[in-house]
Amino acid sequence: MKELNRKVFKTIFWILSSFIVIVIFVYNVSIYTREYHDISRTLNIINDPLRLDGFGPEGDFDNMMIMNYEVYTIKLNNGVIEKITYHGNELTNFNIEEVAEKVINSNNSYSIGNLYLNRYAYNYTGDNIVIINTTGVGEKLLLVLVESLLVLFIFEIFIYYLSITLTKRITKPAEDAFQKQKEFIADASHELKTPLAVIMASSDELKNDKKNKKYIDNIKYESERMNTLIRSLLDLSKLENGVNISNYKDENISKIIERVTLTFEGIAYEEGININTNIEDNIIFKCSKDEIERLISIILDNAVKHSYKDSSIDIFVSKDKNNIKIEIINSGDPIKEGDEEKIFERFYRGDKSRNRESNRYGLGLAIAKNIVTNHNGTIKASSNNGKTTFTINLKK
Repeated sequence: MKELNRKVFKTIFWILSSFIVIVIFVYNVSIYTREYHDISRTLNIINDPLRLDGFGPEGDFDNMMIMNYEVYTIKLNNGVIEKITYHGNELTNFNIEEVAEKVINSNNSYSIGNLYLNRYAYNYTGDNIVIINTTGVGEKLLLVLVESLLVLFIFEIFIYYLSITLTKRITKPAEDAFQKQKEFIADASHELKTPLAVIMASSDELKNDKKNKKYIDNIKYESERMNTLIRSLLDLSKLENGVNISNYKDENISKIIERVTLTFEGIAYEEGININTNIEDNIIFKCSKDEIERLISIILDNAVKHSYKDSSIDIFVSKDKNNIKIEIINSGDPIKEGDEEKIFERFYRGDKSRNRESNRYGLGLAIAKNIVTNHNGTIKASSNNGKTTFTINLKK
């Protein structure tokens, strides 16, 4: 259910955020493009021989007024500045002589450049230069960009909380159904415990009855299978309801894993499997000791059950600043392609007939994933080149 909520939230948040980002991007591009075209049109005014106000290539620029920008026209005589005319309402500290010299010495006859960064744009034609001070334009565009980012930040906060609200509404029917399912499983499991205990006790009392020994053994065997299933269902139901983190304590996870590994060495040896460990010493982690033991036991049991004869299981445990990494690698039956996520689902079994024979119900890895999730971690599985790797990352 948490995974469903997470996916729905990410989808809603991504769609709404993408829409806002596109709108803001288009808005900034349109303003930038408009300013760019206006500057280009102003620069090309001296190249327009059809102007009706007399300002063509041979026109008199002295009385021309341009209100939108700080524009200068410069007349040259053999490459030397003869006259500078300002077309606007007020002058700034823009050093037009220095800029004009740079334009004269440049190899380009026309340049606008990046309006966010460049201080000026120019058009150098014959003995005339038009220079526009674009410093104010750049400041305006940067201000619009900063305001847009601020608006984006505010909208992202709004979208975050809106996504949470919409996620709750969308997933509520599924969550209600899932909760009822969990309650049913938990209640049914509790109700089955008592009659099952009676059946098991009765079969123990009847085991000396040689005439019906086969039937009594079957009752005992199936009762034990059912008891295992019920315990797993109850454990899973409890884990899915979350945990009280305040009950977690600082534990030496290195020693926990070493101790669990020792208990499996005998089982693995009987199957001709060798267990190799490379565990970093004294890794301290705030956790539930019992749950971590259960987690490692489930993964190791799974590794032993699916390993080939005369193969090995490798266990690596290490830490960095904020993460503890546990890898359990075995050589054996690979996970089917596309099943890497499915194997952590409740009641999922790749080989149903073989799992039934070995009393496996598809709950172990689901329990393992819930333990990892409750410890703010992730677990994944993969098979490559004949080896299957379970990787657990726990955030410190």
